[in-house]
Amino acid sequence: MVVAVALAAVILISCAGESGYYIVGTSEQQQELRELFRILDRNGDDDSARVILLEHIAGHLLEAGYPERMRVFLTSHVETYPEDPYNAYYLLLVARNYNSDRMAQHYYQRILANYSDLSIRGNSVHYSALSELLRLTEQPAVRIRYYHDLLERFRDRIDVGSTYYYMARTYEELGEWDEAFAAYRRFLSYPETRILGFPEAHRHVRDRVNFYDSSRDWTMESLDTLVNTLKSAIWRQDVRTLLRHKADENFFAMSWEQEEYDSNSQIAFNLGSFLLRSRVRYAADLELNSNAREAYLRTWGWSHRIRTWYLYFRRVDFPADPEIHGNWEWAGIYFGEAM
Repeated sequence: MVVAVALAAVILISCAGESGYYIVGTSEQQQELRELFRILDRNGDDDSARVILLEHIAGHLLEAGYPERMRVFLTSHVETYPEDPYNAYYLLLVARNYNSDRMAQHYYQRILANYSDLSIRGNSVHYSALSELLRLTEQPAVRIRYYHDLLERFRDRIDVGSTYYYMARTYEELGEWDEAFAAYRRFLSYPETRILGFPEAHRHVRDRVNFYDSSRDWTMESLDTLVNTLKSAIWRQDVRTLLRHKADENFFAMSWEQEEYDSNSQIAFNLGSFLLRSRVRYAADLELNSNAREAYLRTWGWSHRIRTWYLYFRRVDFPADPEIHGNWEWAGIYFGEAM
């Protein structure tokens, strides 16, 4: 496709003169373009002057409403003058002004594969190309390569913590769990990083990493079996069984008004002592708002200022371990009557 566009441009240029194809727009714009081409004819051998002139011509073509001619102008120059040290920059301008993501990706990839990096006004052409490729590329395996390139080559230009976070997410897409959690651990070493739209990212990731590192042996395949086991432990005041089936990681105990990531929601307390000092009862059935993802069991009679507790169960969403993915865990307690 690129070759076809360039060939069409050559045919048009040969019919209209070397620069006539690019003299477009209003009469004032045409006059400015003619003057730029005259200056280019006189100063075309000077690399530093030429890059400024080509940039201005490309900008005028865009302003006149001819992005396709701008692209032909720059790609034709690159093909005609393959030794021009600024060719990577010209192709960057072409890629940025394509309304086709596929063609833009083609030029960004071409820049990285075929041209040395250069700095334009303090901005790296390769860094710009990598950043755009990450935005445009859908294949996770390819994005991983770009993340590694950014970390290896442009660590001083990026938010390293954020890069590790999104790299971890991408490894998850690939099902490469060890690599994903290794990247998540690196993300946690950058507490100053903020993930846009996810203010609790560090807390969430820390919980997931802790879960990944845990034994995960408290889950059960059947919700009914788990609930009946806890009912039996409560009835017999069997603290050992009760605690053995409590989630070892990320277990919460809070009021209905609190959020799970509230700083006070995971404070440890002696659950066994409350059980032994109480005569706890429980509902025969789960609450009506229980569903395929989460469930609630009402209990009452606890020796606590709030005597009604709802035991909260949730299905484990953890594809990193297929043996427990989809199991159930006793994940927390809500204090007080349901709202």
